[in-house]
Amino acid sequence: MFIDTHVHLNVDQYEEDLEEVIQRALDANVTKMVVIGFDRKTIEKAMELTEAYPFIYAVVGWHPVDAIDCTEEDLQWIESLAKHPKVVGIGEIGLDYYWDKSPKDVQQQLFRKQIHLARKVELPIIIHNREATADVVRILKEEGAREVGGIMHCFSGSVETARECIDMNFMISLGGPVTFKNAKMPKQVATDIPLEHLLIETDAPYLAPHPNRGKRNEPAYVTLVAEEIARLKNVPVEEIAETTTRNALKLFGISD
Repeated sequence: MFIDTHVHLNVDQYEEDLEEVIQRALDANVTKMVVIGFDRKTIEKAMELTEAYPFIYAVVGWHPVDAIDCTEEDLQWIESLAKHPKVVGIGEIGLDYYWDKSPKDVQQQLFRKQIHLARKVELPIIIHNREATADVVRILKEEGAREVGGIMHCFSGSVETARECIDMNFMISLGGPVTFKNAKMPKQVATDIPLEHLLIETDAPYLAPHPNRGKRNEPAYVTLVAEEIARLKNVPVEEIAETTTRNALKLFGISD
């Protein structure tokens, strides 16, 4: 059994064939999927999916790229949704210095507010970090994120940064890039970080793993991520599946 801990089945790319995509995941033994909402439209769709499918869970939060659009009303709404039994985390939240839609100070302010919200509702946080590692780590420390812990989503940093995040009570989640031939750091992280600190994800429809790179990603492909980690660690893929599933269930508080 596999769990895709980060998938966006709530976006328009799946409008035409969502049922087929979900069935392919189940056929590949991806028995649970965590759908990440990141703005009003995708959060609403994530909640609909949790009602429609017993094996789909939701994470709700406001993406840093769109931080400038987030209102106090939106944050209150996210807090109210956190009471839902199938909402298992707050995210994806963090910082994104690649896109410049939202100024850095606005992103940082919203990041701090959502960490505070997560601590209030006692849910783990799912971190989006793009070209902002130093500020992400600093703010996590300053805001006491260790208290709830969470996931460094689609981790692309160094082994040293991974260890620093683990020390703050965070899991390291690897996605499609670990399968890319030129992805030295994700491969090094997969090799060096103990399996009890790792999760697997797709971030579908983005970042499809080899040999599907450049195509639309989907949750069934999380098995390709697991196979590459198994190759790098020289262990059976069943061990990757079993341990990462156990890690995810524990982190999200999901019963088996």
